[in-house]
Amino acid sequence: MIYLQLFWSFIQVGLFSIGGGYAAMPLIQSQVVELHPWLTMNEFTDLITIAEMTPGPIAVNSATFVGIRIAGFPGAVIATFGCILPSCLIVSMLAFIYYRYKGVAVLQSILGSLRPAVVALIASAGISILMQVMFQGQAMEAANVNWFGTLLFAAAFFVLRKFKWNPIGVMSLCGVIGLVIGVIWR
Repeated sequence: MIYLQLFWSFIQVGLFSIGGGYAAMPLIQSQVVELHPWLTMNEFTDLITIAEMTPGPIAVNSATFVGIRIAGFPGAVIATFGCILPSCLIVSMLAFIYYRYKGVAVLQSILGSLRPAVVALIASAGISILMQVMFQGQAMEAANVNWFGTLLFAAAFFVLRKFKWNPIGVMSLCGVIGLVIGVIWR
């Protein structure tokens, strides 16, 4: 019975958490703290902290952690499967529709209209991160500029564009440089 409860709880999270991991948090809290008292509020807070620290989506990580806590490894598999099943079905359906009707002018018009919006969303996220690095969340004034972060960004951008380095290698190198500089300055 616990396996069915885990599956049903996380299929709801996977189906209704539109908007990403942060939008899923209230749904997960409702399922695992309020509806089924599997976790206390303190444990839920710890769960979200761990789910944010580990690679992958918050909802999927949460499903795995709750499943393993409640019903061991089989519970983790069932809760995780319940969480990802709706997305898999929806994406598969959209892929089928796309491949079936990709030549239709209306679909091409819709996709053509979405491309600029997607580029704008990605650019907006990138600019927000750049501003956070450059000004460390403070007012955008020359006195608040993080020159090290700005220089590191410019160098990373340059080697990525000019020399076509591997992005993972560039991120790793930037992390090491930041660690070394941070240790030296402290």
